[in-house]
Amino acid sequence: MAKEQSLRAAGGAGDARFNPFAALSSAGLPPGSPLASPAPPKNRGRVEIVRQKAHRGGKVVTVLTGFVGISQAEKEELARTLQKVCGTGGTCKEGRIELQGDQREEAARRLTEVGFRPVFAGG
Repeated sequence: MAKEQSLRAAGGAGDARFNPFAALSSAGLPPGSPLASPAPPKNRGRVEIVRQKAHRGGKVVTVLTGFVGISQAEKEELARTLQKVCGTGGTCKEGRIELQGDQREEAARRLTEVGFRPVFAGG
């Protein structure tokens, strides 16, 4: 308690007027926008969209492959977003995203919004 009172008296961390970043304002740093999120890159690379039916019990699956420079966590987040947008199930495994059903058009639209260049490949 005595330590807290001495800090307040000296204008330290316990004081409401104390700003630990006050010294940075005169450091000559360029101004930034603290709340602006960075825009997605213009071209994050080519992504192939393939409709597959073979070895899946006659069910159609949309497979997205060819992601370059994207982490596994980001792929999983993108897969969840695509599942919500398409209103279907899916998974992310072995570096590709699989969506249940023929979701090529909707997936291409969403990938374009995020900054990828979707290309329809295969049958």
